Amino acid sequence: MGDVVNLRKWRRAKAKEDEGAQAAANRAAFGRTRAQKQRDEAGEAQRRTLLDAARLAPKPEGPEPA
Repeated sequence: MGDVVNLRKWRRAKAKEDEGAQAAANRAAFGRTRAQKQRDEAGEAQRRTLLDAARLAPKPEGPEPA
């Protein structure tokens, strides 16, 4: 037979664990320095520029020339 568990304590422990996970996610998302944010933005801009440069020109619409 299993152990008896106090549900109130279990719920509190579960809530504390969930809050800890949320806090860790917030630290990762918002706990960066200005230099880190600028570096990430520069990298993203460079990635977008490279992607746009490699994009093919759109096909012209309309009837095909004969």
